[in-house]
Amino acid sequence: MKLEYSRANVLRGVLIYTSGDTIAALIMGEFLWTRMAGIMLVAATIYALEIPNYFSWIDRKSVNGHIAGKRTALALLYFNPLWIARHLLFITLFSLKWNEIGLGLLLKGLYSFLVNIPLSLTANYIIQNKIALKWRFTASAAFSALMAIYYPLSARLFK
Repeated sequence: MKLEYSRANVLRGVLIYTSGDTIAALIMGEFLWTRMAGIMLVAATIYALEIPNYFSWIDRKSVNGHIAGKRTALALLYFNPLWIARHLLFITLFSLKWNEIGLGLLLKGLYSFLVNIPLSLTANYIIQNKIALKWRFTASAAFSALMAIYYPLSARLFK
């Protein structure tokens, strides 16, 4: 299995994820250069590597039967409460709020996931079934940028 890690995905990830998180930070009055730089780093490395490769795996696993439902379900399995909690952990780390790191992030991830299931189902259905594999990371990053605005707001909402 060959892993995909392209310059295009790195640039798209950095621009899109960082834009969403920066907007969220500005809305909440929590903008920090360390947070912006950290999200850029995560987007350029972890997200630009993980997400396109997971989407390729979904394509390989979705060749028979109920493809649309299977793709959507597999995408939701990836963007689960643990993924959200990990993203919140990154935000917390890069915001230099080490005292807020704890199991509470898992609970916030769970609440965020549960509240946005209808939107996530719809968005992931469209991304996985209506958009070509080449552009899924970009589409997912754009949706995630919107969710990046939602996640920190939800972390405050679900305190």
